Amino acid sequence: MKYYNVEIFKQIDQSFEQEVIEHGKLVSFKKKDMPFLNNELLSYFYVVLKGKIKTYQMNLDNAKEQTLFIYRQGDMFDTIIVLDGKAHDVLYEVLENCDLLEFPIEKVREWLRTNEQFNRHFSLYIASQLRHTEELASDLSLYSTSERLSKLLLQNIDPNNKYHFQLLENLSKTEIAKLIGTIRHVVERHLKELEKDDIIEKSRKNIFIKDIEKLLEHTKKLLLA
Repeated sequence: MKYYNVEIFKQIDQSFEQEVIEHGKLVSFKKKDMPFLNNELLSYFYVVLKGKIKTYQMNLDNAKEQTLFIYRQGDMFDTIIVLDGKAHDVLYEVLENCDLLEFPIEKVREWLRTNEQFNRHFSLYIASQLRHTEELASDLSLYSTSERLSKLLLQNIDPNNKYHFQLLENLSKTEIAKLIGTIRHVVERHLKELEKDDIIEKSRKNIFIKDIEKLLEHTKKLLLA
C-alpha cells in the first residue's frame, strides 16, 4: 500500500502503521467518474494517494456549478461528516484517475480520540480548509472574475499556497471557470487579454506565466480599481 508520501502517514509509529494497513482499503476511480452518490461518505473516510477529485455544489435550476475543493495527494474527505455525522450536500467528480485510501469512518473517529499525531494533523487540516473556504467566500463576494482569475494564476505558482499551487496543470478552462464562479467563455476572454498583453502563454491544457511582474502589476491595478 503506497501511502508513505502522504503527509498524515509520514513518521507514524509501528502500532498506528499496523492499524492503517489493517483498516485501509485501496479504491480507484477513473476520470469523469461521479462517486459517492449512495451516501458512502456516511460510512467511509478517504485519503487521496494520487490523482485529482473535486467536490462541488450545483444549482439545479440553472445547472451552474461552484467548485469548493480539488483534492490531491494527501487531502482528506469528508471531514465535516467525521465531525457531525450528517450527510454533506456536495457532489464529487474525478478530474484525473485517482487512488484513494478508504477507512471506516468510525475507526477515523476512534483515531481522533486516541491518536495524538492523527488528531493534530486532522485539526490543522480542518483549519486550512476553513481558511480556504473563507477566502473563497470573500473572493466570490468582493472581486470581479478578472480579479479572481489573476489571483488564481498567481496562487498557482506560489509553493506556499496549499490548495492552488500547480493546481491548474492539465485543468480545462471549464474547470478553471468553476473554481472562480464563472463560465468558460468568460475565462477564455480574460486569458486572451492577458495573452495580448504578453503576460501569459497558453497551450491546450496549461497556462504559462511569461512575466510575473506584469501579472502582479495587472492584479494590483484590478484590486485597486
